[in-house]
Amino acid sequence: MKSPKSVAKLEDLGRVRLSRNFFMRDFLYSEIANLHGLPNIPEDPDLAIAAGSRLCEELLEPLNATFGRIAIRSAYRSPTVNGFGNANKLNCASNEANYAHHIWDRRDADGRMGATACIAVPWFAERYEAGADWRSLAWWIHDHLPYSSMFFFPRLAAFNLNWNEAPERRIDSYIKPAGCLTKPGMDNHAGDHSESYPGFPALKRA
Repeated sequence: MKSPKSVAKLEDLGRVRLSRNFFMRDFLYSEIANLHGLPNIPEDPDLAIAAGSRLCEELLEPLNATFGRIAIRSAYRSPTVNGFGNANKLNCASNEANYAHHIWDRRDADGRMGATACIAVPWFAERYEAGADWRSLAWWIHDHLPYSSMFFFPRLAAFNLNWNEAPERRIDSYIKPAGCLTKPGMDNHAGDHSESYPGFPALKRA
């Protein structure tokens, strides 16, 4: 598929079904693009679709089935949108750092395909507001899903969730206790962490 150059072609791209409950259009909205009139359209739609499908099928669908509706805060960014966000200090990393993350249609420096979505889990956001520890959700995902990386933010306990062909298996956070929760080689990385998330539902598949 070529990068869309007409409304009709962009509509066709938006209708591409990435998984049972998610379509490409769900991931194309961007506040930066909307406010500044920038196109948030993949330059390589086929790669974006391939990476986004894996993100949806392996991570978002199980979360959606287990916890109910998943809210997408930020997902695909074109190199133009992400570059503008980085240059203007709008909480975007450099394009190179975001390849195979928010920029789905570029492979990372090691040639690997990947995709990131920043999501909030309303089921958990209510509990977080009432005092639940963000680490409970992080450990649940760590124990149940083949994520590559997660990065948590204070508002709504939203987090960047990344799928990659070669999973890094690392969790970081801006929420206290901030920093790296776990990564390969840390003592807490392997094993069962179910004591950290009592009362969480069992994993469901779409």
